[in-house]
Amino acid sequence: MVLLQFFASPLAPIILLVCSNLFMTFAWYGHLNFKSQSLPLVIGVSWAIALFEYCLAVPANRLGSDHYSVAQLKTIQEVITLIVFMGFSTFYLKQAIGWNHLIGFGLIAAGAFFIFLDQT
Repeated sequence: MVLLQFFASPLAPIILLVCSNLFMTFAWYGHLNFKSQSLPLVIGVSWAIALFEYCLAVPANRLGSDHYSVAQLKTIQEVITLIVFMGFSTFYLKQAIGWNHLIGFGLIAAGAFFIFLDQT
């Protein structure tokens, strides 16, 4: 019963999108720490990770469409992607996020504000 209530809540798609973005970021950028591995190998591993990411993203969008417009869902996903990417870049790839990155990401987040303005 509690699980059904969770999946019916507007928070469920956001949590699923956070999880899917963690996997997506590893699928797209995790191999950069393994440049000595063959490209076909890292492509195969990335595809396997991306499959699991899709298993989270598709239900997130399906459940989310009950609470958000498609534009809002995409915006949520993009903001989550930037947040996950900043942590991934800093802690996994050991590449610092500079002030210019923060300003650029902040402007994208500010743009997201307008997607959620009520048009009525």
